[in-house]
Amino acid sequence: MNAGELVDRSSVAASTAVDREWAWGGSRGAGIRVCVIDSGVTPDHPEIGPLEGAYAVERIEQDAAGDGLPGYRIVPDEEGDAAGHGTACAAIIRRIAPDVSLTSVRILGPRLAGDGNMLLAALRWAVAERFHVVNLSLSSRKGDFKASLHDIADEAYFNRVAIVASAHNSPVRSYPWIFPSVISVGSHEVADAERIEVSPQPPVEFFAAGVGIEVPWTGGGRSFLSGNSFATPHVTGFVARILGKHPHLPVSEVKHVLASLSDNFTDASDPPRTPTPVTASATPSSSAVPSSSAVPVSSAASAVSTPSAEGAGHDESRA
Repeated sequence: MNAGELVDRSSVAASTAVDREWAWGGSRGAGIRVCVIDSGVTPDHPEIGPLEGAYAVERIEQDAAGDGLPGYRIVPDEEGDAAGHGTACAAIIRRIAPDVSLTSVRILGPRLAGDGNMLLAALRWAVAERFHVVNLSLSSRKGDFKASLHDIADEAYFNRVAIVASAHNSPVRSYPWIFPSVISVGSHEVADAERIEVSPQPPVEFFAAGVGIEVPWTGGGRSFLSGNSFATPHVTGFVARILGKHPHLPVSEVKHVLASLSDNFTDASDPPRTPTPVTASATPSSSAVPSSSAVPVSSAASAVSTPSAEGAGHDESRA
């Protein structure tokens, strides 16, 4: 685009009074493709429904360059989710935006550890496939991957692929959430699934419900979990709603809309919203998710393994 070219008003929100009705009124995320890069997603889970696709990153001994270094490729996932983390995140996305199309890319194993090169491969593929939103409830602390992750995040930003990434729960430097080209998420403690807060002190940009979140877990049970990993899919769902109604918005404008909707502004003149419980599920359409069946709630209090890619984690815990 050159200076002086006309811009369609639908591609910006700055000239509009932004409220929740304008942002996503009537939108359930239909037509929006969301990629969940995580530990996989349980196929046809009753709270998630059919996936558009399920893939895994596979290591091969030598890449096409013939330099003797290992390569990585995207292959169909035949194992599903052995850890539960990806399934939990996908279920939260589906609650917030029931009509999105979900695709899973598995890079984490049963202990929620993975290879940073797999993260790079998965992100490159998701950006090349032009998913509208990528949910990344993990990060890498390895500085060796910083430059590559930064380049991929920038490519996504300029191609209108919104990467929604968890901030690390611990005070450590990790990537890619810290990059300004992604939408970075931490968790607040308010039991309101629809509450979003804007951060006055980045690099964390937004906060969403992430404490005591009821999610499906391995073995057909349920758990109450806490951590930025589970705040992130709430924001992914919000982004999907926004894009479902305003598909031409670039990532920069999506951030503007999210900030405009924040519940922590001190000069708000509107009456407070009625909080939405964090465990409530949105009613799925007949073409999206089959109704869920009752399953027992886990009462275990042990710590959940930390999701990671080459050494990173979010220190999730069961409430």
